[in-house]
Amino acid sequence: MAQNIAPVFALVPNQQWAKLTAANTAMDGTGTCPDIFTGHATDGSRVDGIRACSLGTNVATVLRVFQNNGSTAATPTNNSLIAQFELPATTADNAKDVGTLFLPLHRPLKAGHKLMICIGTAVATGWQFTGEGGHLAA
Repeated sequence: MAQNIAPVFALVPNQQWAKLTAANTAMDGTGTCPDIFTGHATDGSRVDGIRACSLGTNVATVLRVFQNNGSTAATPTNNSLIAQFELPATTADNAKDVGTLFLPLHRPLKAGHKLMICIGTAVATGWQFTGEGGHLAA
């Protein structure tokens, strides 16, 4: 079977977002894990990464990223932990950036699959997360 040697580019941009302040210590994708990116219903998508912006003063925590197979996230076997990123402690400051990170994933996402996120420690003002990528079809 021949391999595809051509790069894959998204046809339609897609962004989804969520704000988190509450902790979820479950390591299986259950509990409060909002969707941050949903694959195109028939052709799938490409996820470039997640942009994380601190909304003020927060303690250090960890961002956990799960891939769900399109079924209920309440069933642990439908979820897979695919990445973890450290989020630093931040202090509110109106004169400078208090914490903006781009967390690369460069990952294909099957049709109907979705990425979900949670943080491991509760934070005071929260983090805003934006999943960035695109669908492979219109």
